[in-house]
Amino acid sequence: MNASIRVLSRRDLNRATLERQQLLRRESGPVAELIERLVGMQAQAPLAAYVALWSRLEGFDPAELSTLMTSRQAVRASLLRSTIHLVTAEDCLMMWRLVHPVADRGLRGAFGKQLAGADIDAVVAFGTDLMSREPYSRSQLREVLGERWPDWDANAMAYAVSYLAGTVQVTPRGVWGETGPAALQTIESWLGRVPITNPSIDDLVLRYLAAFGPASVADVQLWSGLTKLREVVDRLRPGLRLYADEDGRELFDVPDGPLPAADTPAPIRFLPEFDNLLLSHADRRRVNPFKRAVPLPPGNGAAMGTVLIDGDYAADWRHHRGADASLRVTTHAPVTAAVRDAIEAEAVALLGLIGSKDTPVVVTS
Repeated sequence: MNASIRVLSRRDLNRATLERQQLLRRESGPVAELIERLVGMQAQAPLAAYVALWSRLEGFDPAELSTLMTSRQAVRASLLRSTIHLVTAEDCLMMWRLVHPVADRGLRGAFGKQLAGADIDAVVAFGTDLMSREPYSRSQLREVLGERWPDWDANAMAYAVSYLAGTVQVTPRGVWGETGPAALQTIESWLGRVPITNPSIDDLVLRYLAAFGPASVADVQLWSGLTKLREVVDRLRPGLRLYADEDGRELFDVPDGPLPAADTPAPIRFLPEFDNLLLSHADRRRVNPFKRAVPLPPGNGAAMGTVLIDGDYAADWRHHRGADASLRVTTHAPVTAAVRDAIEAEAVALLGLIGSKDTPVVVTS
């Protein structure tokens, strides 16, 4: 390793990532601007992003995100890693053609055997035409496609369409205080615009580094699901800052990427299910030093998730409703009285978003 290259400790990387994820302090600003700066937010659970934004934005109002979604300025779509992300409309149009190969690879890996002999292009074209006119759930697609091609696996065909057609999950799903089916419509018909034909992979990599860096090539590939990004990073290398981690891996960063001091205080933060902070690096030890599995529980979201203590994933939370309502936090190790008090205070604030401030908070180890 080049002796002139600065080595960043795990703690250095932790604080840099928290700073860029707006988790060292809440700041004011438009919801759409933050979603775009973070290059989207994980959103398999339809309401999870509301908790993620509440933890990052001062005075966050769920109505602001709901309005973005109902006005089609923001959407939930299968993009990075072929998982559902909340993104702005502009980013959806930019990303789709870049991540389409990831969707194709995922489909063939999951359903290749079931789709053997099927004319996938014909199936996707037919499904795309259907969803360009109105939303369809996957079960509705399964029924229609099964009737048209009874000799092919209907479930696999429905997945082929949802993977490859380029779709969004339409509202009211994902709107605060409302419910709705996971119904799909094409990006073009929902947004009224065609996805960008030649989007820049270089720009996407730079935006990732700004939001998640310093990071390795393996990190950006894991985050995006794309492969063969070494040549992209090498092309960008002259304009990047170069570091190394404690294991000697090369880390890349944008020139103006902030690097707070390793001893910068990190407040308690409640994250939702599958927050991108915990999922966007091949080496996740910067925020998850014990490599704990990140839970993805069933449900619509905003009811459970993870907790950062001194910047690390060190507890889980769950909101219980009904007669025995409570917000329960289970730490992975015993905590001090001061940390317990800070957890309880942040939990009470979270209950202002998802429940009632009168709901008791229970912290256990």
